Amino acid sequence: MNIIQAIVLGVVEGVTEFLPISSTFHLIFSVKILGIMQNDFIKLFEVFIQSGAILSVALLYLIDVVKSKELIRKVLISFIPTALAGLILYKFIKNVLFENQTFMVIIFLTVGFIFIILEHYINKNKIDLRREIKGLSYKEALIIGIIQSIAIIPGVSRAGAVIVAMIILKYKRDQAAYYSFILSIPTIFAASFYDLYKMRHIVANYSNNWILLAAGFITAFISSYIVVKWLIDYLKKNSLVFFGYYRLAVAIILGLILFRSP
Repeated sequence: MNIIQAIVLGVVEGVTEFLPISSTFHLIFSVKILGIMQNDFIKLFEVFIQSGAILSVALLYLIDVVKSKELIRKVLISFIPTALAGLILYKFIKNVLFENQTFMVIIFLTVGFIFIILEHYINKNKIDLRREIKGLSYKEALIIGIIQSIAIIPGVSRAGAVIVAMIILKYKRDQAAYYSFILSIPTIFAASFYDLYKMRHIVANYSNNWILLAAGFITAFISSYIVVKWLIDYLKKNSLVFFGYYRLAVAIILGLILFRSP
């Protein structure tokens, strides 16, 4: 990996981490498109740059969380199912799901259809988006957490799962995005910390590559900071349809490439 590739991957992580399009999916295929050989350092790099993305959200919203003990409790309830799923299925996720490209593309495509179908029901007034975060119950927080845990499957998108769950519960799109940002703080931090712990021997071996790690971290931080602020405003006026069609287009292109590959 060179410095340009590190910057590109940092931007990919920062842009996709909080959009409902799966950062894991984009990083996996970006590494392949850039022709980067998969090794222990790349695995460390992908985990490390997530820290840059989560730092941006922490700076933007941590004060909001600290101000409300009730919000903290609800976020923790939402976080628990994902934490348990990640711990129990860690090896299966890393060794099986992350290695099956065709499966990832199918999941990526399927979630795109879910976005489009969901927005169709909203347009037909079968789902009335009028609720705000202040009305979130503890039971709903648990339901959101259970649905978020599905995002351990590459291609689903943690943010997408949370937003879909909350839209079904009739929360406004921007409120759903906001909660997904808040929930990302413990979720991504815990996942990154656990991954880094598992890779502690790798960290020592590649500590001399700090320039590449720093480049990815900084670009992930800057790009995610911009995207997070943008998405709230976007979803106040727009739907998930764009992200749905984006998923369909990307999945079809990658599907054709995979199908033609020997």
